[in-house]
Amino acid sequence: MRYFLQLSFKGTGYHGWQEQSNSADTIQEICNNALSKVLNHPVKLQGAGRTDTGVHAEYFIAHFDSPLENLADEKNKWLHKFNSVTPFAIAFQDILKVKEDASARFDATSRTYRYDIYTTKNPFLYKNALFFPYPLDIAKMNKACATLKEYKEFSSFKKSNSNNKTDTCTIKYANWEMQGDKLSFTITADRFLRNMVRAIVGTMLNVGNGKYTHADFRKIIEGKNRSNAGASVAACGLYLTAIEYPPEIFIP
Repeated sequence: MRYFLQLSFKGTGYHGWQEQSNSADTIQEICNNALSKVLNHPVKLQGAGRTDTGVHAEYFIAHFDSPLENLADEKNKWLHKFNSVTPFAIAFQDILKVKEDASARFDATSRTYRYDIYTTKNPFLYKNALFFPYPLDIAKMNKACATLKEYKEFSSFKKSNSNNKTDTCTIKYANWEMQGDKLSFTITADRFLRNMVRAIVGTMLNVGNGKYTHADFRKIIEGKNRSNAGASVAACGLYLTAIEYPPEIFIP
């Protein structure tokens, strides 16, 4: 039986989701070990994607196979067991039956990220968002958001030396919003390049503080050169918040 496992995690102190040969501090390895112990059989979770060191996920999906057929039917019992053997920074919320060929990564139709910035000193947002106490023109930044949606090719914002098969993405939504002293950028796309959101945020901050004009922002996208864009912002403010899947892959 194949299952989708919904979880969330705080990435501080971890080397991202993806299991690595040179680090034991990854979310994937910790979860694999925990579930294997509870289920009494080897578990190899396949995640919806990789997250970089320090990046958080409010909503994450991973799939795995198990000979046990009651995991979703008795999900409260199993979620309690899973949560009892993992660190407090990792929490499991749901278990869903899916078709045997369903993939947490390849069946995803969209992903949504949020990047949080705080503009005045706030101890409760420290290390959970980027501190940026400088004037920003949010209207100009939202104009840049509208421009983003005009394009499909975003190599200007990908991590250098990334081995992507394609640098094209379809951005469905992008917006900046101020709530109190917290400024949040939300973006939804069918896929993202590695480091793309953090590079976009760093570039848009330069639009907001007047370093780049709107024409500069457009030229950066069209130039397809990472060195022309702004610096990537810190991982601490980035959150994966939603992933969408076609309903037909789920088993009622």
